[in-house]
Amino acid sequence: MPFSSAYLDSFLPNFRRGANFAQGGSTIQPLDGQMFQSGFNPLSLNLQIQQFEGFKSRITELYEMGNCLGFESHLPSPSDFPKALYTIDIGQNDLSAATLSLTVDKAKASITNIINHFGSNIEELYKLRARTFWIHNTGPLCCLPYYFIDYPSNPGPFDAVGCIQSHNELAQAFNSQLKHRIILLRSQLRDAVLTYVDLYTAKYTLIKIASIQGFVVPLGFCCKYHDGDPRGCWEMRHVNGTEINSSSCSDPSKYISWDSAHYTDAASKWVSDHILRGSLSDSQVPISLACRKNIH
Repeated sequence: MPFSSAYLDSFLPNFRRGANFAQGGSTIQPLDGQMFQSGFNPLSLNLQIQQFEGFKSRITELYEMGNCLGFESHLPSPSDFPKALYTIDIGQNDLSAATLSLTVDKAKASITNIINHFGSNIEELYKLRARTFWIHNTGPLCCLPYYFIDYPSNPGPFDAVGCIQSHNELAQAFNSQLKHRIILLRSQLRDAVLTYVDLYTAKYTLIKIASIQGFVVPLGFCCKYHDGDPRGCWEMRHVNGTEINSSSCSDPSKYISWDSAHYTDAASKWVSDHILRGSLSDSQVPISLACRKNIH
């Protein structure tokens, strides 16, 4: 399938095969601009759902008025929405924000509230006739270079592959509660299909066997500035009055992390190949069969 067009794309996007409501830095619960020093306040999941609701309402209105202006080939029909697959990957930024302002124990205690927000958001989507969900858990948080660069000098013990153990345990606690909430939602939303996808295992496995898969320096990164700093690799910096761009390593396909917080295309492909087949899902179905009913 092609990439889904971004919801805010202004260049005649094609939404016939799906729409992408993702935004950089998105969280499950509102963070009131506290996550980024720049004051950038990403959308929380409930606001993204409001965008979806407006999108759905507008398309329904256009069809009811017979006013699609010849763009029917670029728009879904109202009957497509209950048949669509709703894929959700969110939660890592909530945990990241918690680790910046709370102790690990307090961050772990905040997970219940985060998961409650998530459950309510799924119920809202259900009210909007969403019926089939493909939900990723969160990855191994503290295997990202970001935590080795920005985290205090005494992060605590490392695990067998060199990741910060306490923060990965935080991610695992989040994933455990997420899975239990999905099981509960299955009993409450009887005609919905909710597939829980273990992204954590896929990513952690790649880090463990990186060299066998052709990757070098599993916890390293490819994109960085002249001083070796990978943060904000998508931005231009000003140094002594001169604009400086970041630079790439010679072969990004050899790295798992592109910068301090994002995977390379090669690593993302490896992970997606392993989750789309369904062996890491509950229930164990490939994404091509994720829309079938009564699998639970």
